[in-house]
Amino acid sequence: MLDYPALAAVAAVVRTGSFEGAALQLGVTPSAVSQRVKGLEERLGVPLVARGAPCTATAAGARLSAHFDQVSLLEHDLMVDIPGCAGATSAQSPTLRIAVNADSLGAWFPAAAARFAEAGAATLDLVIDDEAHTAERLRSGQVLAAITTTGKTVQGCRILPLGALRYIATASPAYATRYLSGGVTREALARAPVLRFDARDELQNRWAEQALGATVEAPTHWAPSTHGFLDLTLAGVGWSMTPEPLAAPLLASGRLVDLDRRVRVDVPLFWQHLRIAARLIDDLTAAVRAAAAEHLLQA
Repeated sequence: MLDYPALAAVAAVVRTGSFEGAALQLGVTPSAVSQRVKGLEERLGVPLVARGAPCTATAAGARLSAHFDQVSLLEHDLMVDIPGCAGATSAQSPTLRIAVNADSLGAWFPAAAARFAEAGAATLDLVIDDEAHTAERLRSGQVLAAITTTGKTVQGCRILPLGALRYIATASPAYATRYLSGGVTREALARAPVLRFDARDELQNRWAEQALGATVEAPTHWAPSTHGFLDLTLAGVGWSMTPEPLAAPLLASGRLVDLDRRVRVDVPLFWQHLRIAARLIDDLTAAVRAAAAEHLLQA
């Protein structure tokens, strides 16, 4: 039998990134947290937490933290369903650890989080990663659910299509005048600075291939933040691929221009979650699907 107070300590260290943060969350001393984590590591014979700033989970620690989160969800339902025990869940609400891509978080996922948070039954711990890699977070047991771009179901999970997040190639009017006054051509784009989220960001190339039949090889600014990305585009630093929910009002106001109204890049998104009979997972799924129906492109 696993030592669940020790498991709670491991999960809290992983979630907060420190023994001090875990102690604050659990209402005990950092020394007590350290003793619980060390004791469990010794009993299992494997390290669970990589000490550092921040502390991170080992592969075993991530799996055990995910197991603890699942047990917490099931326990929450049990306490709610047993007459007279509902108050026992109020001391510490369960936390749902979810993998979300940055553009979804910046463009539409807050609406889902707000719907879910209205009930106040649980909190969210959002792990930000590229949408093509969030499935691996789910596969490795680091999260309970994830927004992914793959339609292939992760083993042990349920998958639901959400719609597509549409991207538009945008730039500030001043930038367009400076670099693209003669039109959007291969030669012009080769000289025009472009913004990329990170090395895995291929949206600009996908757009250029559709628009011009060629990829983009141009001076590149790197900006791993959705809203920072948008601010840099507005400032005229480079052109970028902007999620339509963020781009639409700025295009309408004239603060951004559309580089080619004929070309759009649509990225299909899926919601995957572990197959566990937990009411909170069902509630979050309903909130995510409702927000996606409002903000994403539907087939």
